[in-house]
Amino acid sequence: MSPTYKTRTQMVADSLRTRILRGDLPAGAPLRQDAIAKELAVSRIPVREALMQLEAQGLVKFEPHRGAVVTRLDPDAVAELFYLRALLEADTLFHAVDLMTEETFVNAQAILDQFDAALASGTQVEHWAELNHSFHATLYQAANRPQAMELIAQINLSCDRYVRFELLFAQNGADKAEREHAELLALCRARRKHEAAVLLKQHIQAAGHSVGHMLSRGKPG
Repeated sequence: MSPTYKTRTQMVADSLRTRILRGDLPAGAPLRQDAIAKELAVSRIPVREALMQLEAQGLVKFEPHRGAVVTRLDPDAVAELFYLRALLEADTLFHAVDLMTEETFVNAQAILDQFDAALASGTQVEHWAELNHSFHATLYQAANRPQAMELIAQINLSCDRYVRFELLFAQNGADKAEREHAELLALCRARRKHEAAVLLKQHIQAAGHSVGHMLSRGKPG
């Protein structure tokens, strides 16, 4: 596979992922390969590969006689995904705290400041989930556990729509995340790794419960 081909595939995947996560392509929307290829000026091959990537991330599924469609948010998947996140991320954070440097804290605080600004503006909703992921990843990086980080990144891709959903639709969801992120960073600075891991686990589990509850009540998704 040539580098150009990879780039085109990734470009298509990134374009479709962004539109799905923003809600421009709603649940159940068909993803016609010919139309996408024409719109993005590529052949059908990178479109097909991109759709397969998005299928692996839980954003797209292939249905008989319909082809690729945008998946619906699944309340049954929420519990497992957020359970896995809580276990893996809390353990990784626990091992990261003692290895964090001042640079870790400065970078994490800078991301929190961006989150605050995006929240205050009320016009940068699409950046909330990105900043949320960046903040967490910045803290975990110090653990120097590349395989754990790879798994975390993979699970977070599958969780991305649910995280955005929770930040947007949960009552005070973004404000709550902001407060808990600040508290988590303070615990990490104080090297209180046991408390930090417990808070992070509760933070992730609460988000999962919130999303599951909203989906079960028929909120949009």
